[in-house]
Amino acid sequence: MSDLILFWHRRDLRITDNIGLAKSRQMTPKVIGVFCLDLNILERDDIAPARVTYMIGCLQELQRSYQQAGSQLLILKGQPAQAIPQLADSLQAKAVVWNWDVEPYAQQRDTKVKEALQEKGIQTHHFWDQLLHNPDEIKTKSSNSPYTVYTPFWKQWIQLPKAEPHAKLEKAEALTETEQEQAKKADAIDLPTAKDLGFIWQNDLLLEPGEQAALDQLKEFCSKGIYNYGEQRNFPGTDGTSKLSAALKFGAIGIRTVWDAVMEASYDSRSDETQKNIQTWQHELAWREFYQHAMYHFPNLAEGPYRSEWQDFPWENNQEHFQAWCEGKTGYPIVDAAMRQLNEIGWMHNRCRMIVASFLTKDLIINWQWGETYFLQKLYDGDLSANNGGWQWSASSGMDPKPLRIFNPASQAQKFDPEGDYIREWVPELSSVDTEYLISGKIPPDERGDYPAPIVDHQQRQREFKQRYQQQKG
Repeated sequence: MSDLILFWHRRDLRITDNIGLAKSRQMTPKVIGVFCLDLNILERDDIAPARVTYMIGCLQELQRSYQQAGSQLLILKGQPAQAIPQLADSLQAKAVVWNWDVEPYAQQRDTKVKEALQEKGIQTHHFWDQLLHNPDEIKTKSSNSPYTVYTPFWKQWIQLPKAEPHAKLEKAEALTETEQEQAKKADAIDLPTAKDLGFIWQNDLLLEPGEQAALDQLKEFCSKGIYNYGEQRNFPGTDGTSKLSAALKFGAIGIRTVWDAVMEASYDSRSDETQKNIQTWQHELAWREFYQHAMYHFPNLAEGPYRSEWQDFPWENNQEHFQAWCEGKTGYPIVDAAMRQLNEIGWMHNRCRMIVASFLTKDLIINWQWGETYFLQKLYDGDLSANNGGWQWSASSGMDPKPLRIFNPASQAQKFDPEGDYIREWVPELSSVDTEYLISGKIPPDERGDYPAPIVDHQQRQREFKQRYQQQKG
């Protein structure tokens, strides 16, 4: 009779190119998947209904994938430190295997689970899966310390060899009827819907949940979009991005599979220009890893600014201004278009994320952590490391060596939405306004209708922010 191993899924909702799952299958054919709906996460105040909906969709497909492989995926709900060891003990599992995560809560949780399993005499095995290079692989040569600046990180990261994708789970064994009864006694449940969990999302998602949709999207992007990525990615009205952010956040697709497809596109490239576009997307993958490494090595980033002088920055934190920003009613069309896109589809174009973050922190002078939380309450691809890194970059509180950047909403719209197509899509009450007025934001009162006048003056607020910034630097 085969030894039973539980593979604990978290940010790796797939059976292909999953390092921990592949290693489990090498140990035994009896690999049983388990996912714990973690109440410590679901009961937080920054969980997006769209994100839970995407996750549940991924789990539905993952259950089908396990069945096709001959096994099954069990669902638990509760505190992982109790639920995982209880299930493993009930099933007399030889080991529980999982892939590491960089986030502070995940590391604390995993330590508790590991200790509880060891007390029961159950082995644990863990692997790095969500990154091409784990956080201890890339350090400065001079002091063997983590990088805090992206460019030198990139130079080392891009030179290192990347691992090949791992094998798909196949020819696995399922639980016996007796074991299935034991699993139920250990509180295994049917997979609930997002609505069952209290999260209502009725709109479409940018990408269908699950491994197959992610693989299809990767194939589509690497056959077309990647060759124009550097030129098209900055225009929010253009379909120029990969749309893989949520799949990477939840591990619906393996990062080695992604890199493999990128390298294949690179081999098929026929010009220096397309190679440059491909490298631009490689940079985005490296930024993803840079922010994850930073979160792993500097867990305090999850709680506050990287730069110490920002701990007590004199934010205004005007609640009415924040509400106007959240609702897309600031009187700045490009900002409002982006916020309405976020609220309606649970996603925002990356260029616009920078624009609205700069506006919140530099024009409204509101603490970036308010925006960071709001994004996580809405984004279906919301990821702590990437979201925190982006917000700290925009707020000037992060690792950026040239921190003081202020985006002018009008010049951003003129450059990246020159015809106003994006603004018109998301701010339909301005659809008949002349493009010149639309992208400058200087809309005549008689053409504005119910659209609000600008709630602040950009030039004036820019000066005020710079004064506060200089005083804070001392």
